[in-house]
Amino acid sequence: MGENVTLSDFQSDGGQDVMVAAYRHDAHKLNGETHDYAPDTFHGVPVNRTVPHGADGDASALSRPNGKPEQTVDNHETHYRLSLLTGTSHYDSEELSRPRLSEAITDLLTGSDPEAMHRAWLTSDVASGFNESIYYPYTSLKYHTLLVAALLDNYRVGHEFADLLLVVDDTEEVVPHRTVYAGDRFALRIDESGDWNPWARLGSRPWRSWASAWKRLTEHPLDVNHDKHDMVLDANLRRIWSWSTALQYIEDLETRRENA
Repeated sequence: MGENVTLSDFQSDGGQDVMVAAYRHDAHKLNGETHDYAPDTFHGVPVNRTVPHGADGDASALSRPNGKPEQTVDNHETHYRLSLLTGTSHYDSEELSRPRLSEAITDLLTGSDPEAMHRAWLTSDVASGFNESIYYPYTSLKYHTLLVAALLDNYRVGHEFADLLLVVDDTEEVVPHRTVYAGDRFALRIDESGDWNPWARLGSRPWRSWASAWKRLTEHPLDVNHDKHDMVLDANLRRIWSWSTALQYIEDLETRRENA
């Protein structure tokens, strides 16, 4: 499908839900395939389709620079993500073993309920193991996909990018498609209303602006006055500009805290 994809293209093509397409649009990266040669189907469902309203391009712009990509890390040319915490590959031979990987990928891609697919991506450990571009290995395919879905869900009801906010929710508040991070202490979503919760505007256009948005939150969900873990997390989130990298960093550091 071409770049100028509309909702009618999906409605006239077997009625596939447009949000389902968002969660399947980068299936080739989970399977180690290039976009140009990736198959159109996976286990009988359509994958690797262009997402309407430019949501994929806008989400990409939030995490990596425009223009021709260049290799940023020598000797790392796979879709396995590099960790900001360790500087090494997030690949785990047990966590990402072929049988478990195959099962997890199938669970992420073959569902037909878009809200269930959102929950699957939001809670997936396996999706965290992949980057959104081999040229930018610290980015996260998991959070890129969730950002694509959040933008698309807003765009399809008429919200413009300039209308959108980063909103801090309580951990139990998960909004279908719009929640882009859900942890044990707080959740984050992209929406046009803050509902009286802490918020910050994303800006007038999509670009690598995470640190700017995080700094401008009307209230932060971290205890930076007393908790050393939160001090480190907050300090680094004020330096990371890529959205998918930052969201993945929150997950990684919060997981380390839970396992400490």
